[in-house]
Amino acid sequence: MTDEPLEDGLVCLPMTRKPNPQGKGVSPLLAVIEQQGGALRVSEPKDARRVAIELFTAVFILESEFDFQPTIGRPHWLYRKDGRFRLRLTPPDSWHPAIAGDYIGECWLHEDMSWSLQLDARAEADAALQQTLRDGRRRFELELGRAETLRSALPHHRDDLGFYRRVYAYALSRSLELSMQHTGIGSLPYDEARALPGIGNDSACQRR
Repeated sequence: MTDEPLEDGLVCLPMTRKPNPQGKGVSPLLAVIEQQGGALRVSEPKDARRVAIELFTAVFILESEFDFQPTIGRPHWLYRKDGRFRLRLTPPDSWHPAIAGDYIGECWLHEDMSWSLQLDARAEADAALQQTLRDGRRRFELELGRAETLRSALPHHRDDLGFYRRVYAYALSRSLELSMQHTGIGSLPYDEARALPGIGNDSACQRR
């Protein structure tokens, strides 16, 4: 896989009562989803390329450290400190970089449970960070290619994630699964689905 522009590999990219952070099972998951406005919203059918980009971006953000409930339609800010990515509710001009770490960019959660990430200009110019993201995208593509189907590659159950991160990984999976029902690609392997004609999705970089 050859290097490609980073924007082609990322989607650029008041809190209610908090449930038990150690909660298990379906009920706590559904409760949090309902707090975000009820049923999952599927914005549009998505081809395999769009699914892959949105899935990579969302998993990258959800694997960052955070322990709060993200909110649809408001900004969240991503930082990196001591080699670890952290999602925060505090913008970069509100605390010292020595505390927050390096500012990476602004993240938005959308109604279909996908995420977008707009990299900060300094992050875009950081060659080491760009290489880290490209390496992550390569590993992701390999794992996606090894999955039996696109549906089976979705992160429905990520027990290695904390409560809220697990909730939103599940919600994203359900949303993408519903979207793929419209295009009929969910039961196909990724390489086969990717070979099908695209459906002309607009870039999610423009979403807010």
